[in-house]
Amino acid sequence: MIRVLLVDDQPLLRSGFRALLEAENGIEVVAEAADGKEGLALAKEHLPDVALVDIQMPVMDGIEATRRIAADPALAQVHVVILTNYGLDEHVFHALRAGAAGFLVKDIEPEDFLYAIRVAARGDALLAPSITRKLINRYVTEPPHTGADTGLTGLTNREREAVALVAQGLSNDEIAGRMVISPLTAKTHLNRAMAKLHARDRAQLVVLAYESGLVAPRNR
Repeated sequence: MIRVLLVDDQPLLRSGFRALLEAENGIEVVAEAADGKEGLALAKEHLPDVALVDIQMPVMDGIEATRRIAADPALAQVHVVILTNYGLDEHVFHALRAGAAGFLVKDIEPEDFLYAIRVAARGDALLAPSITRKLINRYVTEPPHTGADTGLTGLTNREREAVALVAQGLSNDEIAGRMVISPLTAKTHLNRAMAKLHARDRAQLVVLAYESGLVAPRNR
């Protein structure tokens, strides 16, 4: 059973998401919150598999709630998915930097929404290669933080290569092709890199790759 926490300050929207989720076999909504502070408390109480968190809320916004969830070892199993009205914007990037596994636009089709919940519950990032490329092109444009201690020195050469390719927006199959290895081996390299870097998912690897200077931002 996939356990979901809804965190949004709009009761009508929460009701719609609840009805959609609870009509699906194998998914239950364990709690609802109207702001990030309440959502954080309920995440600690219920330990959901997925927390759907709105970005803009009173008391504590979704970015800060995400940051606190990601920083709490007791909530390591909670995968935060950001809800937004606006698609890929600077708020989404800040949420990904804070530790979100990905994001969903609120006008998403129901079948895509339900599929996304299952993807997030598996621990996979809701960050398709195409979205990664947009993220890179639009928001990762600052000069790299050279000399920053990001822990990349602990990676093997192959792990560093795999991380660099993720940061370029490549899928596992594309990474495997570039590195002349199997997709399973590519995934193994990435999983080991995430473990060494304490990254929750691919989104965090992208941020770390650019902040460390492993990959240089593209010019607009």
